[in-house]
Amino acid sequence: MNTEKKPFVSQQIIEDACEWAIMHGVAFRQADNTARHCPFSIAPMTIERDVYNHLLMVTPLITKLINNVSEDHEFLQASLSSMAKADPFFGLLMSLHQQLHGDAGNKLVAERQPLLLMRTDFMDDRQHGAKVIEFNGIAAGMGPFGQRAAEFHSFMKHQWPETYNQWIEDPSAISADNHGLEQLAYGIATTARAIKTDFSDQSKPTFLMVIQKNEDNVYDQHLLEIELQKQGIRTVRRTFEQLSTQLSSGENKRLLLENVGAVDVVYLRAGYQYEDYFAPELNEPVCCYTLSQIRLFIEQHHVAVNATISQQLATSKSMQMLLTMMPDTEYTRWGLTLEEAQLVKSVLAEMKPINTQTIDWFTTEADQNQWVLKNQGEGGGHCIFGQDIAKKLTQLAPEEYDAWALMQRLYPHERDAPTIAVRDGEQTLVNDLVSEIGLFTAYYNGKPVTELNGYAGYLIRSKPASENEGGIHSGKGILDSLVLID
Repeated sequence: MNTEKKPFVSQQIIEDACEWAIMHGVAFRQADNTARHCPFSIAPMTIERDVYNHLLMVTPLITKLINNVSEDHEFLQASLSSMAKADPFFGLLMSLHQQLHGDAGNKLVAERQPLLLMRTDFMDDRQHGAKVIEFNGIAAGMGPFGQRAAEFHSFMKHQWPETYNQWIEDPSAISADNHGLEQLAYGIATTARAIKTDFSDQSKPTFLMVIQKNEDNVYDQHLLEIELQKQGIRTVRRTFEQLSTQLSSGENKRLLLENVGAVDVVYLRAGYQYEDYFAPELNEPVCCYTLSQIRLFIEQHHVAVNATISQQLATSKSMQMLLTMMPDTEYTRWGLTLEEAQLVKSVLAEMKPINTQTIDWFTTEADQNQWVLKNQGEGGGHCIFGQDIAKKLTQLAPEEYDAWALMQRLYPHERDAPTIAVRDGEQTLVNDLVSEIGLFTAYYNGKPVTELNGYAGYLIRSKPASENEGGIHSGKGILDSLVLID
């Protein structure tokens, strides 16, 4: 990373920008309950309009495919059983799934209605074009921050036009509209009202957000809460631990929350890792049993849920690999036309399973810089690059192989012009910024529930090309937005 640390932008402008971010909730909560602004770029990234429109067309098709795969319970059990044996956390999820959707004679009935709030992350590779990095079907957050980043760059364009034009690649580029916060809230509100209608209930709908203990990413969540309130939806936030004593069943499989009443939509911003279910004070003989059972309890009720256990399995890295490896004609079994299947297939980057043959090939023949090694982890920090891959592969026991996969490494276009990144109130000149494009979609019971065919805005995270981890929260990423050129 080529960086310099002298004031390329006046301190007055940097202070204005940081204050704008804090004032508009683009921040993380600190341990002492103060707020720290999210890192951000001073001007947006540029993308060709044709590439952007292609992503807008293909992303809802990916969501349609994932939604239908997630409801194909026999396929999930059959195709992910090996991975579940290799990864203890997904073994837990598969066990829960089996209890809900396994043998016809089981005692549990899955009454939940699937709401798929999904973010599909892409990189625009220099050689291969835009390709999928991963599917995010659980805790797919920062849609509100995505909209705020676009609004921030609009603020910069009008408040400090000389600075904005100095750092944007092409001053004639047009901003790409981003109403992610509003569209996600619209999809949730539409779903909540549908559940109310099922019960002929005229009261105000309730949206339950399941959060982590000591959550620091609260402002992104509260932005959604405020937008939902505008649309007549009440939001309550609880941890799994709180829910373990506060949930109960009402008439006709209604989900009830203590001191609140009926719940219409459950949205998991937690639950993608073991730590979210860990409750040491319970002294459980089996780790994480009590809190993981909350998901089973919720899914036995007539309530909209994101993410269902099925959706979490369907958006796993192993499922991404399986879909990538199968011919596009196979996708038609999940409701895609052949033309739609070909479009989806065209944006899936190559992936390979880990086995003795793959390890031998990788260590003797492969260009090791063209691959990334991934496990099933979510939330950043789970990828291995370059020469570290071979070392890791030799350390894996055979029973661990199915928890890992190799994926084609993507090398996106670097910006033509340097950019100012602002972190903790300090500016840095970055000469090699690259971007990851996350597109949100919202589907309820297999149908789009936004005004834009299921599309629900975007999140841009940029980072120096020399950095491997680009997360805003867990890596070296900065918030960004899009402008379009023809």
